[in-house]
Amino acid sequence: MTTGSIGTPQQLRDPNYTPALSQAIPLGIQHVLAMFVSNVTPAIIVAGAAGFGFGSDAGAMGFPDMTYMIQMSMLFAGVATLLQTITLGPVGAALPIVQGTSFAFLPIMIPLVAGKGVDALGALYGGVIIGGLFHALLGTFIGKIRFALPPLVTGLVVMMIGLMLVKVGIQYAAGGVPAKMSGAPEYGSLLNWSAALVVIIVTLGLKFFARGMLAISAVLVGLGVGYLYALMMGMVTVQGISDNWRFAKSFALPEFFKYGFELSAAAVIGFCLMAFVSAVETVGDVSGITKGGAGREATDNEITGATYADGVGTAIAGFFGGMPNTSFSQNVGLIAMTGVMSRHVVTIGAIFLIICGLIPKIGAIIRTIPIEVLGGGVIVMFGMVVAAGISMLSDVAWNRRNMVIFAISLSIGLGLQLEPGAVQHLPDTLRILMTSGLLPAALLAMVLNLVLPQELADESIDEVSGGHAGHGEGSLPHD
Repeated sequence: MTTGSIGTPQQLRDPNYTPALSQAIPLGIQHVLAMFVSNVTPAIIVAGAAGFGFGSDAGAMGFPDMTYMIQMSMLFAGVATLLQTITLGPVGAALPIVQGTSFAFLPIMIPLVAGKGVDALGALYGGVIIGGLFHALLGTFIGKIRFALPPLVTGLVVMMIGLMLVKVGIQYAAGGVPAKMSGAPEYGSLLNWSAALVVIIVTLGLKFFARGMLAISAVLVGLGVGYLYALMMGMVTVQGISDNWRFAKSFALPEFFKYGFELSAAAVIGFCLMAFVSAVETVGDVSGITKGGAGREATDNEITGATYADGVGTAIAGFFGGMPNTSFSQNVGLIAMTGVMSRHVVTIGAIFLIICGLIPKIGAIIRTIPIEVLGGGVIVMFGMVVAAGISMLSDVAWNRRNMVIFAISLSIGLGLQLEPGAVQHLPDTLRILMTSGLLPAALLAMVLNLVLPQELADESIDEVSGGHAGHGEGSLPHD
């Protein structure tokens, strides 16, 4: 979507400018389309890991809980976005920042709920609430800790998030973890993979060859085409869709402490540590919005307010069964593309999300998406997360010191995630944290970056690179 006659260049760079409703509403919905799939996917993954049902014919098992979690993801993404755009005292940046459920927390959430059903959700949401409050606290000094999180650390963490999750995408495309565990013969079948491949092909085709809103909402359109393919192939039944629609309410308010509140050391520590990563991501997104939309650096008040909104939005969501929130990077790129800096445009998108979150029938329809179709979408999304991390790492000077930090952190973090039995004798809390893979990698990278002497940066890297010299800022060693 182009700016056309939306306003003058000066108006478009002003966060307080409001375009005419005929233009502001489509622009606001465009922001929702850009983030919609990424926003609801973590809730579906967590619900699936807990053992709730997938697809239109999954029966009543977990139906209300999965639908409710999808509903809360939409509702509180909208609420957190309003905190950013409208603000509440010091909370919020008064910028067009779109909030949504963060993939970054999935490596923490999945082990907490895996196979444990609804009984594990109390501890999960206890972690979300405490982690959200800690995240808000980070707003008071976020600017002072940025030195500990250079691109070497943040790029590694983002890349690790994607690497931790690509397995989930492959399992979904093949038929899902329950099918794998039960030894179902259809797991990994050509039919299952064909549904996932349809989504991938349509998504990539639109990303590369379409323009405007079609390109921006490529994953959403890809899932829609995949859904129609699954319907034609008998993977979804009209009766199943009808039952899901009929079973869901037309309107429902969120329930306070729906899943209770339980303090789990693993959940609290995990969410608080990941809050650092999310806070730094938000700082980067705020800077990207002000540079791309207004051609200036973000102010300290904007960064502080955005971090407050991240944490407060997450904590509020936790009280009602919502997922942790963070700023969405894809919407930062959308602002740069449209050139519209208006926070009120994003407010319209937030209101649309809140309306969707109050209508459980929308969550019920989303739940009917076959897991194989969803797998095609998340393969693309998680692969893009890995690519984003690699892009951040391109800003690193690949000298001996940085290669050692990267190598050790990646090896131990990824290794423990791939072989969790290696730490089976640790206490439960520590074992969950270590086998997440992400936390040991992030902590090692931060600590090593702080303690290893900078003098190592000037030394030869032949010893650690097998004789291939580094090539300076922004490049990787190559043959």
